[in-house]
Amino acid sequence: MTNAEFWFDPACPFAWITSRWILEVEKVRDVDVTWHIMSLAYLNADKDISQEYRDFLQDAWGPVRVLAAAEQEHGKDVLLPLYTALGTARHIDKKPFTREVIAEALAEAGLEPELVDAMDDSSYDDHIKKSHHLGMDQVGNDVGTPTIAMNGSAFFGPVISKAPKGEEAGRLWDGFELITAYPYVYELKRARTHELDFS
Repeated sequence: MTNAEFWFDPACPFAWITSRWILEVEKVRDVDVTWHIMSLAYLNADKDISQEYRDFLQDAWGPVRVLAAAEQEHGKDVLLPLYTALGTARHIDKKPFTREVIAEALAEAGLEPELVDAMDDSSYDDHIKKSHHLGMDQVGNDVGTPTIAMNGSAFFGPVISKAPKGEEAGRLWDGFELITAYPYVYELKRARTHELDFS
């Protein structure tokens, strides 16, 4: 059994697609995933980023705080179902993270809708930062999410534009696991030529 850890921000479309891939991997490989929150807003707070990206991050604290509140109240097992509900609303249904949308996601995940009040509660930020650093300190601040750790190493990525299914997902995992096991690999990258496919 391979124990993998996955850090995500629900606003990130790349993390969403990679997360759907790793759920497929769990079906065809002996892999067990533990889910963790990170924050793109926190990661980029002091960085020189475009105004467009800064606008994108403006409301990014809210859903991560709700995830943190749910985790503190009910434990880590609630992160995946809540992430799935939030991500489906955001990336599949193209809904913004309003209070109403987040409350609906909480209800869909079987959680109390009043957890939505955590959106505006900065007291959860220390918990978020601790979880964030648990992952990001392994890979460095010049990357983001998705971040996956396993077998004593952690990497940003893989960044994929479409999640493979079934055995194809398993083969991609096999390659990822092989590459990340070599301690001197740091980066593989090429220009993205395909649009994001959330199917």
